[in-house]
Amino acid sequence: MNHLFLVTDVLQQFSTKGEKLIQGLKFSLVGFLVVFLALAILAIFIKIVDKIFVAKKAKKNAAETDKKESEASAPAEHVSIKKEGTPLPDTESEGELSLVNVDDETAAVIMAIVADRSGIPLNRLEFKSIRLLEDK
Repeated sequence: MNHLFLVTDVLQQFSTKGEKLIQGLKFSLVGFLVVFLALAILAIFIKIVDKIFVAKKAKKNAAETDKKESEASAPAEHVSIKKEGTPLPDTESEGELSLVNVDDETAAVIMAIVADRSGIPLNRLEFKSIRLLEDK
């Protein structure tokens, strides 16, 4: 409240309305500049904080990617051990498969997924049966 009285005291020093208008515009301009400066400082602060968080997130993502790559490379060595032995021709597979409430296409997709995830060629896997489990 005291600031308002200071402004009015300063404005009362001027005798004409033109002088009061000019002095009022000066006060307004100073107020706008102060607000603009505060907003600029806030924008700079937000940019700095954003860069810090982006750097931390990138570092975290890089660590997760390295971890996933190391995990992905470890099973590959394990799979290569499973692939050893007498290779079967690509057209030959092992054993027979019984399907219970599953069509051929669904069974083929399931077998392809298992072969892909395990890294073992499909003709080296032996599926005994694939059946649909009912929801209870």
